Amino acid sequence: MSKAFFSHKKEDSTRILSDLAPVIMTPRMISAAATVSSRSRGAFTSIKSGPRMDFATLGRAPLRLTLGNRRRVTSRDLQVAEATQELLVADVPEPDGVASDVSLLRGFNATIPSSEKNRTRRRQLRHVDLPKVGLRKLGMQARAMLEDDGEDGHSVVSEDDVVVVDQRRRKGKRKARESLSTTKMLGKDELTRQAHEIIGDKENLHVRQNLVQNEISEVENKIKALDLIRDQLERDLLKIQEDELELDAELQGIQERLEFEEATPKHHKVVAPQAHHVPPSRRRKGPVFLPSEHDELPPAIAFMTLEGHLTPITALDFSEPYGTLVTSSQDDPQPRVWDLMTASEIGRLRGHRGGVKCIQVEDNLCLTGSEDGSVRLWDLRLVDDDWEKDGLTNVTEEDSSSYHDGELIEKPDYTRSATVSEAGTDSDGGPCVRTFDGHTKPVTTLYFEDECLVTGASDKTLRQWDLTTGQCVLTMDILWAISHSQVTPLGNQLPLSGAAAATGTFAVPTPPYADGSWDMYQDFVGGVQFWGYGLVSGSGDGAVRMWDMRTGQAHRTLFGHTGPITCLQFDEVHIVSGSLDKSIRIWDVRSGGVFETLKYDHGVTALQFDTRKIVAATGENGVKIYNRTTMQHSTLRTNGHTRPVDRLRYMDRYLASGGRDSTVKIWTL
Repeated sequence: MSKAFFSHKKEDSTRILSDLAPVIMTPRMISAAATVSSRSRGAFTSIKSGPRMDFATLGRAPLRLTLGNRRRVTSRDLQVAEATQELLVADVPEPDGVASDVSLLRGFNATIPSSEKNRTRRRQLRHVDLPKVGLRKLGMQARAMLEDDGEDGHSVVSEDDVVVVDQRRRKGKRKARESLSTTKMLGKDELTRQAHEIIGDKENLHVRQNLVQNEISEVENKIKALDLIRDQLERDLLKIQEDELELDAELQGIQERLEFEEATPKHHKVVAPQAHHVPPSRRRKGPVFLPSEHDELPPAIAFMTLEGHLTPITALDFSEPYGTLVTSSQDDPQPRVWDLMTASEIGRLRGHRGGVKCIQVEDNLCLTGSEDGSVRLWDLRLVDDDWEKDGLTNVTEEDSSSYHDGELIEKPDYTRSATVSEAGTDSDGGPCVRTFDGHTKPVTTLYFEDECLVTGASDKTLRQWDLTTGQCVLTMDILWAISHSQVTPLGNQLPLSGAAAATGTFAVPTPPYADGSWDMYQDFVGGVQFWGYGLVSGSGDGAVRMWDMRTGQAHRTLFGHTGPITCLQFDEVHIVSGSLDKSIRIWDVRSGGVFETLKYDHGVTALQFDTRKIVAATGENGVKIYNRTTMQHSTLRTNGHTRPVDRLRYMDRYLASGGRDSTVKIWTL
């Protein structure tokens, strides 16, 4: 008897262990147990500084079986032993979720298959013994599953499926059949028991419902986690796309550099400035040469500030990062030249009789357009000569003999311009190489490449110049293009009245800047750029026009802006224009439609873009950057301007910005 009893206990222990084995002997449990048991004795020294022992820590300890053999004492065991008194007086933490309402045993009883046995028992008690009526056969016939004969030719219908039919014809009145519920009595005790079972089953259903809801919550949390993983993967994919675009630009830059070095003879030394040999930096792609220390600078921060101007910056451009920078400010006829390597002012460009509104620098050449209606070509290598140092003043001199042999002429807009002798060349050896006269109003924008220069002015004309001879070879009249346009402007297009066109006046109040200030905008031509024979201009009527420089005709007009266009740029695929209507529009060059529109809170005064980003000045103290891949906006503010930014120019990871606070900031991108 005793032997049988112990044998029974052994079988129960074996069964329990076999049931627990799949739960205990998981890879995670085995790995945790191995890690804990294999810790070195040096771990005992870190017990004092370890985390505080609590029930959560104790619950995370791996389960260890000690059947028969003593195991090695671990640091966790010592922690538990040392914290025994603390654990005894600590409050047992309350469980969260379903576990706070349902015990482990209650949840187990509600989910095991035996929880349905009461319902099965009650169903069986309601069965009534009756003659065979063939319900199974009727159900099979209804499902079209009954076969007439089996494979051996015998019927597959069993005797239980046979419908018993009394062949004798019944005569007389038909006897009423009694209800099935009256043929069987359950008794009070049975009914009471069933009522308690039903209540228990309902509780089980409630527990199972909570468990299912908890599983749904877990699934939702997993879905959220997967969504986060998906978002991260999408960001990684966008980063890969950005890297691909960067590599494409770098490859194109290397190809351009290879062509340049192959075309440049070895030991070639440039003696005189040759504009037509300078590659255009505004269309140059790929990385540029930077000092090695530039990588040590934190990104998106202004690390250099150039002070010296007394009025808001109106134009700026530089030859290369850490090269030569030329800036101009409002009502100052003398642009300043800076050495970006030392952050010092080299000198000034003296010669204009009005404020300078546009600048372009290519290598050692600089072109400036002024309110006096003239454009000047400068050699920046001659700025620091004795001519500049001796004649440098803060006030524009009235005597023209210190500049050239020409005379001053009053123009209709009350600005004075110099008529230079000897076909517009400077004869006194200063940095001014050539002067281009022809516009009757302030020159507001310019762009030159190779031997060609195109200027736009407030006299509502575009002029094409030959840099070699200094002659105007073509004049494009914007008013004529407006009057002969075959495209009807939109209903909200900025109107240009006939009176304004006749008198030649154009003045539009700018939207308020972020600091509340505003100006009168009088630059009818806000931006111009050409590539080959294709020319694109943006004007005060809010239209982007595409010109053929061989004929001087505007062959396409893009309407969409509702304010004057202040800046634009284009490449092989897109035209990007900024306007005082607080928007930037990206146009498709091939179709002429709007590809994308960016909205801002203030007017756009300057922009530049490449295949990856658009950098813009939008009437705020910071510089706006739009990532064209991720479609995200960011702002450069750290150590930035104290008043709104008006002008900017960048190359690769190097950016210069000029603001209404009269300072120039140099940024890392």
